[in-house]
Amino acid sequence: MLSRRFAWICAALLLVAGLPASAQDADTVTLNFVNADIDAVVKAVGEITGRNFLVDPRVKGTVNIVSARPVAKALVYPTLLSALRMQGFAAVETDGVVKIVPEADAKTQAGPVQRGAVTASGERIVTQVIALRYESAAQLVTVLRPLITPNNTIAAYVPGNAIIITDYADNLRRIDRIVASLDQAPAGEPMLVPVKNASALDVVALVNRMLTDTGGTSGTPGAQADAQQRVVLVADPRSNSILIRAENPARSARVRQLIEQLDTPSRVGGNVFIVYLKNADAAHVAETLRGLYGSDRAQGGGPAATIPIAAAMPANAASGFPGSAQATSPLVTNAGSATSAFSAGGAMIQADTTNNALVIMAPEPVYNNLRAVIERLDSRRAQVFVEALIVEVSSDKAAEFGIQWQVLSGAARNRSGVQGFGGTNFGARDTGTNIIDAAINIGSVATGLNLGIINGTITIPGLGVISNLGLLIRALEQDTTANILSTPTLLTLDNEEARIIVGQNVPFITGQYATTVNTATVQPFQTIERRDVGLVLRVRPQITEGGTVRLGIYQEVSRVQDTSNAGPILSKRALESSVIIDDQQIVVLGGLISDTLTDGTEKLPYAGDMPVFGSLFRYDKRSRVKTNLMIFLKPTIVRGTTEGRELTSERYDYLRGEQWNIAPPERWFWKDPSAPVLPPQGTMQGTPQATPIGPPEPPNR
Repeated sequence: MLSRRFAWICAALLLVAGLPASAQDADTVTLNFVNADIDAVVKAVGEITGRNFLVDPRVKGTVNIVSARPVAKALVYPTLLSALRMQGFAAVETDGVVKIVPEADAKTQAGPVQRGAVTASGERIVTQVIALRYESAAQLVTVLRPLITPNNTIAAYVPGNAIIITDYADNLRRIDRIVASLDQAPAGEPMLVPVKNASALDVVALVNRMLTDTGGTSGTPGAQADAQQRVVLVADPRSNSILIRAENPARSARVRQLIEQLDTPSRVGGNVFIVYLKNADAAHVAETLRGLYGSDRAQGGGPAATIPIAAAMPANAASGFPGSAQATSPLVTNAGSATSAFSAGGAMIQADTTNNALVIMAPEPVYNNLRAVIERLDSRRAQVFVEALIVEVSSDKAAEFGIQWQVLSGAARNRSGVQGFGGTNFGARDTGTNIIDAAINIGSVATGLNLGIINGTITIPGLGVISNLGLLIRALEQDTTANILSTPTLLTLDNEEARIIVGQNVPFITGQYATTVNTATVQPFQTIERRDVGLVLRVRPQITEGGTVRLGIYQEVSRVQDTSNAGPILSKRALESSVIIDDQQIVVLGGLISDTLTDGTEKLPYAGDMPVFGSLFRYDKRSRVKTNLMIFLKPTIVRGTTEGRELTSERYDYLRGEQWNIAPPERWFWKDPSAPVLPPQGTMQGTPQATPIGPPEPPNR
């Protein structure tokens, strides 16, 4: 192998030495390497060009370089680099030495680094840093990556918006031209159009409506998706100017021309404007403007404020339950506010609540200022979806055991002489546990195990004929548990109170009297007050600038405990508090954890304390009541239609799934009509859908 390599070196040297004098004077050589070893070719090129080469031991193989005519010495080195690249090797120049290494390792060598345009050429490895001015480096990397050699690299430096590429010099020069053609200033630069006479907000609304019909604006349902046809208009109320941005300069100039044509002085007397509000209430906005501009009193001598819904309704009318004295509809506001008007600063403002609009009569400079304020007040308010979780777990355990006995023979009627009687009786009369009540009426004994001994009947003065009950043994154990889970939910506007009531409207007698007519007819009368009993939740959320939610809460859980007395007895648990909580976080508002143990014993003195036999003279009652009540709350801020649609879809699908689970099964001997279920989402718009016969289709969950 060494002799072969030496032979090729000698041949190359003889080839150079044997050239004619004219060829050597012209600095040209004739290359003729056929199946020549790479080491021999590199050494020959080093002799010709005077360069120093360092060959990696992994560089092995042969190359073919044949020139039919002499070539300049300056082309010998690039020709060698091209031949090495075809074999998978690359050259890295550093400190006057050319390193020949495998192509995969070339990017890790200390090669030259250039910023800006690449000055090198040929097949040498160069690292270039390209700083971008307009385009995004991260997005441009995905476009350029297929143009880079697989063994070389390209990366984006996002903080400096630059691209770092390591590749061959000729390829980098091509990529540099591609980047220069892509990194151009965008055609749709914003354009500022001042408005001198009209209101910028009104002009933007008018032009947008015109462009929407032709599909030229962005963000409008049904608009054209072509980017070249989009025109974005933004009004600046502070400077009364309009910002225009469009990808098509001709379309941007046309819109500007249209705005300038609309910006003309108004006619004499044409200073009446109508502003239709989208989100705010016209009467409330008028009242805010009144306080802002310090206006006079409204025409007609009355204030132009609206009466809050809660203040215009009786205490029980707001419940909305059947039988409540609801005198005012919750959707009707004060009628007097529809005619409210005031003047301030040379402007007359009238609130039209029917169309939810403001009628303004003012000079255009004053109207432009008012229009800017109205635009800010008419912004869409965020909503808060409040989920409450009320968990009540109670456990009541009670036990009774007692023995009662009596000897009544001595108390019988028509008995003469000295007679004795005695016995034990425990518990109050008419409770079903007393032995005397059982002797009078055996059916009055309370529930439980009752064992007794009866010896016929006996007549007792004052009681009559009763059973001669000599012994009564009672045993009872009660175990009652309850697990109540309530999940009320509310959706309300920011800083607006919402209320939900789930329960009953129970009547309470507050008074009664009777009247006598003609001393013969008595007509009794009763006054009744109705109260809401059940689950009551009132929430007023307020969204802060930091994204937290301040909640004013009133929570009440009540039920009718007993109706055996003069009136119903209510068991009521209420909580009223104000908390601050982050969005979509769960907070525990409060709770009640109680454990009550009652141990009662009725016994004869001393006799009831005896072991074993003491139970003949004792009656024991024990009860234990445990109650766990906790209230949790989770607010969710809803700022757009997408979030509201997601919440609605989730609840809607859940309810459809519950209806599907409780649907009655079909019978083989008849066809059951399907239970009423909610239609699938999207079918409630348009014409009503007929309810199908048969089991409902299960929802997709």
